[in-house]
Amino acid sequence: MNRTDRLYALVEELRARAPRRVRARELAARYEVSVRTIERDIGALQQAGVPIFADVGRGGGYTLDKSRTLPPLNFTPAEAVALAITLSRAGGSPYSRAARTALHKIVAAMSAADSASARELAQRVRFLTPAEKDDPASVPAVLEEAIRTRRVVRLTYVDRTGTETERDVEPVTFTATSNGWYLTAWCRMRGGSRIFRTDRVRRAALLEETAPERPVEAMHDDIPSDYTVRPLEFI
Repeated sequence: MNRTDRLYALVEELRARAPRRVRARELAARYEVSVRTIERDIGALQQAGVPIFADVGRGGGYTLDKSRTLPPLNFTPAEAVALAITLSRAGGSPYSRAARTALHKIVAAMSAADSASARELAQRVRFLTPAEKDDPASVPAVLEEAIRTRRVVRLTYVDRTGTETERDVEPVTFTATSNGWYLTAWCRMRGGSRIFRTDRVRRAALLEETAPERPVEAMHDDIPSDYTVRPLEFI
C-alpha cells in the first residue's frame, strides 16, 4: 500500500471506530509499517486539517471527530477533478491554504477506487504558469485571519509607482477581479477607505487591537459604473 492510499485508509479506519481510540501500535500492525510511520502519517493528516485527536499514556490513542468530517461522498472522478481545478485557482487568494485542506478532505471522503481514478485523471490536467517567484505565503494567511477575527493589521505596501509605505488598516472585505485579489480596508494613515492589491503587500502583521465595525456597502462606493459588486454565495 502506497502512502496516499494508507492516508485515506487511516481516515476511514478512524472514522469507522470513532469515538473509540486506536493505538498507533495497532495501526502500525494493521498496515504493516512502523509506529514512527503511523505517527508521521497522523501528523500529516492533522496538518491538512483532518480533526484527529491524540491522547498519550495508558489507554491513549487516536480518534477522529466524526461531527467535523465528511461522510463517504459519491463524487465521480470527473467531478472531483473539476473541484480540484476550481480550488487550484484559489492560489494567491487569502483562502489558498483552506482550499488545499478542503480538497484533501473531499478526496479522503471518496471511495478508494474513485479517489484513485480521480488522481489518475488529475495527472492528465496541466497548468501553464509564468516562472515567477511566489509571494510569501504568510501574507495571505495573515490577511485572512485579520478579516476573520476583525483585527487591525499593519501592512508594508508597495503602490503602483513603487513607493513603499507602512500603515495600519482595518480590514473589511476581500474583492476578486480578473486582475487578482484586493483587500478593502479603512486606512488610518489616509483617514479613509482604500483598496490594496494583495500581491503588493510585502509584509503583514496582526495587531492586538480589534477593528471597529464598518458597513461593507460604504467601502465600495467608488466602483466604476459598469461594474457591480456581487457577494460570494453558497448555491
